[in-house]
Amino acid sequence: MNFINKLSAAWTANDSLLCVGLDPDMAKLPPQFQNDPDGIFKFCTEIIDATADLACSFKPQIAYFAALGAERQLENICSYLRANYPHIPLILDAKRGDIGATARQYAREAYDRYGADAVTVNPYMGSDSIEPYMEWSERGVIILCRTSNAGGSDLQFLQVDGKPLYQHVARLVAQKWNSNGQCALVVGATYPEELAQVRAIVGDMPLLVPGIGAQGGDIAATVASGKTADGSGMMINSSRAILYATRQPGEDFAAAARRVALETRDAINLHRG
Repeated sequence: MNFINKLSAAWTANDSLLCVGLDPDMAKLPPQFQNDPDGIFKFCTEIIDATADLACSFKPQIAYFAALGAERQLENICSYLRANYPHIPLILDAKRGDIGATARQYAREAYDRYGADAVTVNPYMGSDSIEPYMEWSERGVIILCRTSNAGGSDLQFLQVDGKPLYQHVARLVAQKWNSNGQCALVVGATYPEELAQVRAIVGDMPLLVPGIGAQGGDIAATVASGKTADGSGMMINSSRAILYATRQPGEDFAAAARRVALETRDAINLHRG
């Protein structure tokens, strides 16, 4: 089953557009994991077990693992996901962007080493930086378009032939790069008007939507702007708000994560129609 079909099945099976981000910060992990050499693996897999029936995808951010030299734990987390929840897409959030042979090595890292169903990439270097990922036609290629950070406007809003650059990226991906039907776009929840513009350009193409939760994106506006006609079409990501959801000392972190994930999934569904 390819990435797009797996994602569509997960939307239906879990009645969910929620993507759970895995961004392990050692300073925020419960004390029992902070001095454990396998603490990141144990923490993330407990989060996965607590939220798997509420999520349409999981998205480990590679920088949080690489900064700690924890790539082996990331490999084990990815293996755990594939073994225990093979029906839920695994997205490696790497935002890679390079040309030719180097891009092919990044694709091997994502798809072969980590076994990801999809990987995030940067389109700034153009089509030949994206083409190597297309060789894995069953896997997803999720391309940065209108990002959730304020500084994204520095380049993404530059006018080109009277249109902002992010709209050119959306149109280029939808009309030229998506020849295998494997592409998706990253569009932030913090900019619902731009999210609506991208949806109008790309039709039913899936959108990875960061920016709710800790970044403050409005769920109602996000769903209204980004959903497809059948009320799906998005992977709405929440990371820190779920991972570090405990509100009082002694509260079980996994139960707290499940509580917030359920609240978020249900809040999203309330506006799907």
